[in-house]
Amino acid sequence: MKKTTTQPAPKGLSTAAQTWWKRLHNEFDLTDEAAQFLLESALRSFDRMSEAAALVTKHGVVVIDKFGQLKSNPATTVERDSRAAMHAAFKQLNLDVLPPQKPGRPAGS
Repeated sequence: MKKTTTQPAPKGLSTAAQTWWKRLHNEFDLTDEAAQFLLESALRSFDRMSEAAALVTKHGVVVIDKFGQLKSNPATTVERDSRAAMHAAFKQLNLDVLPPQKPGRPAGS
């Protein structure tokens, strides 16, 4: 796709998400409203996923509920759902980030 001028990142994105915003705008033509919306959605999901992952790292995959029983940390669900939303938005953008490969195993394996 054609390279475009970098548009300012939406307010509220993390530094990492802003870096992705700039990089993707420099590499691809993302000037239409749909692409802007999808990229912003993907990056907000990335931020949410990162926040949830930090909570899982801090508190663990399981937590103790009010009855003293182990239960899944609710942040694991947020992380999973945010990752899925991010992947879906990037997939809809249809960006060619890797060159096409020949099908099958790589040579020498």
